[in-house]
Amino acid sequence: MTEERALNFIEEIVENDLQTGKNNGRIHTRFPPEPNGYLHIGHAKSICLNFGLAQRYNGKTNLRFDDTNPVTEDTEYVESIKEDVRWLGFEWANELYASDYFDVLYAFALNLVKQGLAYVDDSTPEEIAAQKGTPTEPGTPNQYRSRSIEENVQLFEEMKAGKYPDGAKVLRAKVDLASPNMHLRDPLMYRIRHAHHHRTGDKWCIYPMYDFAHGQSDAIEEITHSICTLEFIPHRPLYEWFIDKLEIFPSRQYEFARLNLTYTVMSKRKLLQLVNEGHVEDWDDPRMPTISGLRRRGYTPASIREFCERIGVAKRENLIDVGLLEFCIREDLNKTAWRRMAVLDPIKLVITNYPEGQTETLHGENNPEVEGGEGGRDIPFSNELYIEREDFMEVPPKKFFRLGVGLMVRLKHAYIVKCESFVKDADGNVTEVHCTYIPESKSGNDTSGINVKGTIHWVSVPGAKTAEVRLYDRLFKSENPAAEEGDFKDDLNPNSLQIINAFVEPDLAEALPGKGYQFIRKGYFTLDELSTDEKLVFNRTVTLKDGWVKK
Repeated sequence: MTEERALNFIEEIVENDLQTGKNNGRIHTRFPPEPNGYLHIGHAKSICLNFGLAQRYNGKTNLRFDDTNPVTEDTEYVESIKEDVRWLGFEWANELYASDYFDVLYAFALNLVKQGLAYVDDSTPEEIAAQKGTPTEPGTPNQYRSRSIEENVQLFEEMKAGKYPDGAKVLRAKVDLASPNMHLRDPLMYRIRHAHHHRTGDKWCIYPMYDFAHGQSDAIEEITHSICTLEFIPHRPLYEWFIDKLEIFPSRQYEFARLNLTYTVMSKRKLLQLVNEGHVEDWDDPRMPTISGLRRRGYTPASIREFCERIGVAKRENLIDVGLLEFCIREDLNKTAWRRMAVLDPIKLVITNYPEGQTETLHGENNPEVEGGEGGRDIPFSNELYIEREDFMEVPPKKFFRLGVGLMVRLKHAYIVKCESFVKDADGNVTEVHCTYIPESKSGNDTSGINVKGTIHWVSVPGAKTAEVRLYDRLFKSENPAAEEGDFKDDLNPNSLQIINAFVEPDLAEALPGKGYQFIRKGYFTLDELSTDEKLVFNRTVTLKDGWVKK
């Protein structure tokens, strides 16, 4: 039985609410992405937190799309977000959209206008910014702030009716221009935007700002715990001000530290730049920190959930080592990945005393970490094999337990062989290694009495399949590219992708999409979505050990 971990601070709040009977013992969270891009590993932390709380306390989670900006949003992103949440292993209680509430939000705004708590402002964005003052100087009211309630009602209704062009007017809340919190200095509630919306079409030409739509949407859905990242702490007083003045369900906002990961950028704007400028293939490029990119690279939902569990929920920003994410996927794949042999940098090994033209079928387990091995597969063996170039040395040093003249090694699942000689081409490169094998040394039935310290993998030449293998590495060279001065793209790792042609054992022609495979001694790999029967393509998920050297 696993040891119960300590509660994080949000779980402590939830447990206290349950004990005191707040919200009638009901827990209802929400995950509210804006559908203007693909989700990344930072969103995965929020997904695991919101859905995990609901699961732990027998509550519910809404998936609510914050679709208040028609210019940047698209149904493509909506569908990708739903796919990612489900892939991570979660299901929402309700699929909702901020646009579902446009009529209600308009009525809320009109309510505030009629209370004298909101006004229509004709100022330009630059004028509004100047009138807001500075963190040390209060804002100054303009002539529009003293408009009558009747005039504001008429102007706001005319804004809704489409009478004015984009940018001509905005609706602002009348809060406190002298507040030390800049977010309370008469924030914008609505702007005019004549743009086609992906769900409401052309019905609306005014759209609510995030700070107005968000808290009211929470209240409409009676969300009990509205969980945001730390940058929303200054927004919380406004969140509560709107709810208080409208006298609606008192949703409560709580903040936690967002995920910052080494060798990674998390900004949607920067990720979009990488895509648009061709530095990566697309949003699902396996080097991207997007959930779709991690999925294509071979990460599993379990590994990402485990990573989010390990990093925990904190109140303070910190930088998490990407090595922890890689550790989690190694741990998971070690238990689930099927073992196969692939030679990435081949030279030929010829067994001179094995009958030429003869083949035999050997057996290999799918996963020796699991009792019973999860079944197995047949492996063809012949007198001509491919081995890794690094497994042979002309002049091997002491304690080199692979092949050199006079040295012996075991071929995985097969026999012990002894190196007798090698052949070079005109350029001095070794092209063939000649060995003899010991017939009595067959794996599983070894009666030779010979012990060798090294075991190497191989692929039989007659049965080998060719495959394109993509060796992915970290996308950036420095730990914190987002913090560096200058253009973050200057820090891109030029060696983040290496494409090679390899030989793989024939069973990999039937590789399963989404399945993890350990290429023995080389790393964990998965079949790429672009792979075909004619051209196998494998992506490296992660190396067997952390080979990244801090420079």
